[in-house]
Amino acid sequence: MFTGLVETTGTVAGFARNAEAWRLEIVARALAGPATASTGSGQTSSGQVGVVLGDSVAVNGCCLTVAGHAGERLFFDVLEETRRLTNFSALAPGATVNLERALAVGARLGGHFVTGHIDGTGAIEVFETRGKDFYLRVHGPAGCGRLLVVKGSVAVDGVSLTVAEVTGDTFAVWLIPHTLAATNLGARRVGEPVNLEFDLLAKHVEKLLAARAG
Repeated sequence: MFTGLVETTGTVAGFARNAEAWRLEIVARALAGPATASTGSGQTSSGQVGVVLGDSVAVNGCCLTVAGHAGERLFFDVLEETRRLTNFSALAPGATVNLERALAVGARLGGHFVTGHIDGTGAIEVFETRGKDFYLRVHGPAGCGRLLVVKGSVAVDGVSLTVAEVTGDTFAVWLIPHTLAATNLGARRVGEPVNLEFDLLAKHVEKLLAARAG
């Protein structure tokens, strides 16, 4: 479980297919730490922040398991299905990705409940400044509009955002300068794909109502 509050960004150092899966290598200095046992609080037993083998990390909002680490580098195994259904298919060395470790019990929940299970990708239609604010409009996958409500939540590349507009399967959000500086959204361009995860409660309600109607 995640919150959609990105801790830091990392840089893709490699993404290639091997015999068993795709291997994603990310340089993540802020999450690097000694290879010691996890305390379960986001810190290693030496007191330094770091991740260990088996930890969950949201990469552009997609929950992945740390399969290895060496110094400042983290390694993840990515299934072909995951690569196909996310914007990982567009990742290349040098790309910036958003990173968030799993929510620790007792930690503040400042965003919203994010599972790290991507529902699909959307394409950026508009990304521009309007006055002193930043406006982002995304066209999502077919049928996604039913899961979006104004003032509700959506995760875009793992970033928890508040929905400002909904028209069909297109939605818009407003971004503050801090979000642009602290995540990879500041470098996004029109036409680029972004990972989307819609509100978990909305998906459960939709299923329950569909079952009742059926």
